[in-house]
Amino acid sequence: MVEVDARGLGCPIPVVKTKKAIEANPDEAIEVLVETAVAKENVSRLAQSRNYSVQVEETAGDEYRLVLTPAEK
Repeated sequence: MVEVDARGLGCPIPVVKTKKAIEANPDEAIEVLVETAVAKENVSRLAQSRNYSVQVEETAGDEYRLVLTPAEK
């Protein structure tokens, strides 16, 4: 699983980093770590637009762990 740690980064950087990870690893699950609800929503929208399912887990404090899984082809 590819990990993108976007904690501490303001938008649109979490989305940009996630997009690069999706393009570089199109068949792999991607774990994205963010710390704002806005980043969580924006990354989720990007993933869904690229046909990925999104699992969201709220971790310590206001941090989120998103697991993006590509849809079966």
